[in-house]
Formats: sequence, structure tokens, C-alpha cells
Amino acid sequence: MESKQIAHYIDHTALTAEKTEADILKLCDEAIAHQFFSVCINSGYIPLAKQKLAHSNVKICTVVGFPLGANLTSVKAFETEQAIAAGANEIDMVINVGWIKSGKWQAVQEDIQGVLNACHGVPLKVILETCLLTKEEIVRACEICKALQVAFVKTSTGFNKGGATVEDVTLMKQTVGNIGVKASGGIRDTQTALAMINAGATRIGASAGIAIVNGLKDTDTGY
Repeated sequence: MESKQIAHYIDHTALTAEKTEADILKLCDEAIAHQFFSVCINSGYIPLAKQKLAHSNVKICTVVGFPLGANLTSVKAFETEQAIAAGANEIDMVINVGWIKSGKWQAVQEDIQGVLNACHGVPLKVILETCLLTKEEIVRACEICKALQVAFVKTSTGFNKGGATVEDVTLMKQTVGNIGVKASGGIRDTQTALAMINAGATRIGASAGIAIVNGLKDTDTGY
């Protein structure tokens, strides 16, 4: 796979709390230069990114209920609406892991549905936080997402005890079929990114996008 091809899989990501305006502008410049699919940023920086990316094809992805997923559904829905109004092109929401662990599957489904309704057609990715789930829970969460016809299921926030694994990506893709799978968390080099794509990932979330397209390993321990 050529660098331009792999670049279009990448949501170039900057979500840690200390990111400055200068960091976000640099992220956007890098996304334009390398033709990444999107920048993935916190919603407070959407207006800045929208202005910077106005004359490019780079999309703006933002996160909702991040990183814990334990917000009220109404809060997630409001956050989604406001982010889209500000210029977000894609929404990555965190599933309510505590509800999964409580066996409240109907509430989990209604939570996703509430955010999906607020998207009004904007693509929604549902972050499962696979490192906290059993294989059976991953499958059931994916089945719900498939039934609701969200755009993607996503492995991880990158802010918990583990990130994407080939095993989980494979399981998710087998379960959701034609729905997209986004692998995120701990993907810091070309080999790992390609392994995720070969397992079925159709998008890669990473702050190491430049290292990935350049075939280099990035030693930063962030997202």
C-alpha cells in the first residue's frame, strides 16, 4: 500500500488536554500536507480547525461523551448537535461501558440511538472501549450498532488500559459486516496500521499519522 493510500485511512488525532491552538493548527497543516482523511479533535477546537481547513478536503471529526461514555444520553445528544453546528463532519461517541457491564442492553441501544438521531445523517462512530469488554460483550455491542446502522464501530478511546488489537478488529468486522471499523489506540507505526487494515479496519485513529505514512516508528506514548 502506498503512503497516499494509507493516509486516506487516517483520522489525524489530537485529543489530550494540553493541546494548544498552535498544536491544532499544526495538526491541520499536517493533515492537508499528507492528505489524511480527517483531523480528530475536541469540540472546542472545531471553529479553529474549520477555518484552517476551509479550502481543503480534510474532514473534521470530534468526540462525544469522551473519554468515559457515562454522560446522560441527553448530554451526549446536545454535545453532538452543538459539534455539528460548529462544523464537525463526523462524530465519535463513547458507548456506556457501565451499562454494558450492568446488562442494561436496552439502555445502551437507546443511548446510541439518541446520539444517532442528533447526528441527522452525519456519520457516527461508536467507541466500544474493547479493552474493558469481553468478547461476548464486543459482539453484542457490534450487533446493536449494526442494527442501528451507525457508520462505524471503533475499538478504543486511547485513554484507557489498552488500545486496538488485531483480534478485536477481526471480531468486530466479522460481526458488523459492511459497517466501517475504526481501529484506534496504540497504533504508532506502519506495520501495526497495515495489520489493522488487513484485519478489517476501514479507518485508523492515530496521533502518529506522519510516522505511519513515512514508515517510521513514533516513540510518543499518546493516543
